Amino acid sequence: MRMVVKSLVLAAVAAVALAGAAQAQQKPKIAALKEQPKTILYVGNSFFYFNNSLHSHVLGMIRGADPQNAASHLATSVTISGSGMNWHNIDAYYNDGMASYTFDANNNVVQTKREKKFDAVITMDCSQCPIHPQMGAIFAEQVAKQAASIRKNGGMPVLFMSWAYADKPEMTAQLAEAYTAAGNANDALVIPVALAFERSIKARPELNLYVADKRHPSPAGTYLAASTVYASVYGKSPVGNAYRMGLDEATATHLQTVAWDTMQAYIKE
Repeated sequence: MRMVVKSLVLAAVAAVALAGAAQAQQKPKIAALKEQPKTILYVGNSFFYFNNSLHSHVLGMIRGADPQNAASHLATSVTISGSGMNWHNIDAYYNDGMASYTFDANNNVVQTKREKKFDAVITMDCSQCPIHPQMGAIFAEQVAKQAASIRKNGGMPVLFMSWAYADKPEMTAQLAEAYTAAGNANDALVIPVALAFERSIKARPELNLYVADKRHPSPAGTYLAASTVYASVYGKSPVGNAYRMGLDEATATHLQTVAWDTMQAYIKE
């Protein structure tokens, strides 16, 4: 009987220790970037390019907050449908041709080549790869590989913690753990979009953040993701931002507030 009780006590202690380790891992090592990026490369898949691309709405929020200096901010999105991190070659994206020009309001070509092509690169894996039993190890390897490549080219690595599927809310904690662990292991900022989705759904379950497939974002979902990117990358509250992506004021304010509160809670846990 004593052996049974002792075994149960040891099991309980081990469980508490594991829970404590998991909670400790949830605290991100990097709370902010060393400097605010002016040029950002987004590397991902359809979660980025839905609704006229995530990067365009982050730029919209930059314009909404500071229209006079918005022109100095540039963003490029490189997406492949269904892709994971190992589908992308970061070194190739830093080549001479990528993002070397754009067009002004009069359709004139504007050269944008700079000594440091992208100040920061925001990457994500396929939506379930970080927590898939066969893909989790590849996720960890690819984050390390991409972070090293980004730094070699003079940029700052940033991880985009993608959201859970609408019908699989348990993915949120799993994704949060995987992305936080990878960010901590590679000294990378993590944008807690999965946690923002969870917070919004709890507060306003009637506001649908997904399209019919229960995976890709509705306009509200993309706006919440953009607000969370803005809050995390620039360290500024999106609350009250004039850019609303066509959403009504109440909805936009709710999503802005959720993004800011989520980011603050994540870095302070």
